[in-house]
Amino acid sequence: MDTDNIVKTDNFYAPVAKKKSGDYKIKPGQTVYLCFSTDFLIEEADAWRPECWQMIRERSDLHFLFLTKRIDRFMDCVPEDWNDGYDNVSVGCTVENQDRADYRLSIFNELPIRHKNIICQPLIEEIDITSYLDNIDLVVVGGESDRNARPLDYAWVLSIREQCIARKVHFEFRQCGTHFIRDGKSYVLATRDLCSQARKANINWQPAFSNNERSMT
Repeated sequence: MDTDNIVKTDNFYAPVAKKKSGDYKIKPGQTVYLCFSTDFLIEEADAWRPECWQMIRERSDLHFLFLTKRIDRFMDCVPEDWNDGYDNVSVGCTVENQDRADYRLSIFNELPIRHKNIICQPLIEEIDITSYLDNIDLVVVGGESDRNARPLDYAWVLSIREQCIARKVHFEFRQCGTHFIRDGKSYVLATRDLCSQARKANINWQPAFSNNERSMT
């Protein structure tokens, strides 16, 4: 896949596609993942994004999720009626090291978004995100998957997990890195095993109440 070639896919209008009966093909309650091979806020998609927002408004019975490393463009890309956010949209801000975490998450914290996720993937160094965990629904951690991938140290994963537990934020370890370090030993893992090995670690953690539920009590 050429990720430098930004185009509408054949599934661009899938959220509003209908059957002959007039019912939507995508049933209510589903999650729709936007632009997972690129970035929803990328400049090349500016001309199409209003159509996306229109579909998101129309399908208020679906939940839409997108990730971005261009969080500094967010307010320039949302519709006029965004206000404090759409309840059916989750935004994941991606960070890979401390420098990008400090820059992007300081912006992310101040944005009017109802459902916020932090995506530490690919994580390439130990980071401290403790001060950015207010009103965060979920933190996801994962490594890089490629022959030339930068290593992921399991100690970095556990550090973020402890930060989330201390702040009562849902934590998920989604993917090991191709080059994985544990207890000082280096391993090379097959791409097909990265997610299953992360699951086997069995370190995902979820509080009894989400941030949003706590804020309502």
